[in-house]
Amino acid sequence: MTHREFFDKVEKMRSAQQAYFKYRSPDYLAIAKGLEKEVDEEIKRVNNTLANKQIPTQQTLPL
Repeated sequence: MTHREFFDKVEKMRSAQQAYFKYRSPDYLAIAKGLEKEVDEEIKRVNNTLANKQIPTQQTLPL
């Protein structure tokens, strides 16, 4: 997912959340929860990617 796609997804999620709290509609709740799950999965994916990258330390640098 690109930065823009993530931004757009979060924007849609917030709109759905706001609509849910305004109208208390089960439809908006379902949409918000689905988008929250997608955002959470992307955050988890990026965190895993960052954790798996090997950051060179002074000890691992070639001489």
